[in-house]
Amino acid sequence: MSALVIKADSKSNKILKELAKKLGGNVLSINDMQFEDLALGSIMENEKTGKTVSREEIIKILNGK
Repeated sequence: MSALVIKADSKSNKILKELAKKLGGNVLSINDMQFEDLALGSIMENEKTGKTVSREEIIKILNGK
């Protein structure tokens, strides 16, 4: 299974939603916040290194030391 995310204005979304349904696709509407969460999650997944970092190291970097 695969998915396609299209971000457009509401009029275009309505037309695309109807087309997807006619083609037999399932349509899921998400709001801007959910879209941002999806995009951030995708970026995070692509950047995974498998390495761990201690809390102290993170705090040090955040404090600019």
